[in-house]
Amino acid sequence: MVAVPPFGVEYRPWGESRYHRRVSADTSDKETPQARINREMTELLSELRIALPGVQMLFAFLLTVPFHETFARLSEELHIAFFFTFACTATAAILLIAPSSNHRIAFRAHDKERLLYRSNGFAIVGIAFLALAICGVVFLISGMLLGERLAPAAAAVPLVLILATWYIVPLVRHWRHLGNEDHRGR
Repeated sequence: MVAVPPFGVEYRPWGESRYHRRVSADTSDKETPQARINREMTELLSELRIALPGVQMLFAFLLTVPFHETFARLSEELHIAFFFTFACTATAAILLIAPSSNHRIAFRAHDKERLLYRSNGFAIVGIAFLALAICGVVFLISGMLLGERLAPAAAAVPLVLILATWYIVPLVRHWRHLGNEDHRGR
């Protein structure tokens, strides 16, 4: 069932047509459980390849900050913000790399579905730490450039954008999808 918003305009995900939905539904019935797991694992690892370079660049940037001459003159609050951001970035990198490491170590262990669920959890938590790291960097840089009084407001902007685009929009879509499945089954 397709959600119909006000004004009678049918909502479709970006680039998706009625034909695409029909074909997707038809092919998913023919996909074996093992093929689905393999496809989902490939998709997850591909998505992580997009996130990892950003985490690595952020981590590299943070590694250089303490060696800058102005770092010693920063307030204790900004030093704490730096450490928090550094720790969140390291944690994000560890969790986002974990699925690849687990995949290599569990190669041919015949337990790919459990690996997929575990890796998905690592990715979700890793992305949450990345979100905290991004907000921390904005807080840190804003505190250095604009002063510590404006830093919380500056960090709130990416926090709101991240919450909306990374979490709220996908969760609402997921809940709508689950609600549509419940109605189809009746």
